[in-house]
Amino acid sequence: MKTKMKLIASLKIWIIIYPSITLFMYLFGELLSVLPLYLRTCILTLSLVPFIVFIGVPFLDSVIRRFSSQTSNKQVNNG
Repeated sequence: MKTKMKLIASLKIWIIIYPSITLFMYLFGELLSVLPLYLRTCILTLSLVPFIVFIGVPFLDSVIRRFSSQTSNKQVNNG
């Protein structure tokens, strides 16, 4: 994988991870605060990794495709 593709992939993953973790901690942070750190981390990763891999990144890819196809169509129509 080329460096540019790795950079794009890491940026897309970050775009999904940051709000997901923030929302998760907002909703469940207080409830999980009584658990040891290793259990909190385990619960966080067990729930968010599948969400990010199977829902978050595919959703972001579809949004990017939709916007890029609209941009391509506008350029063709205006060109």
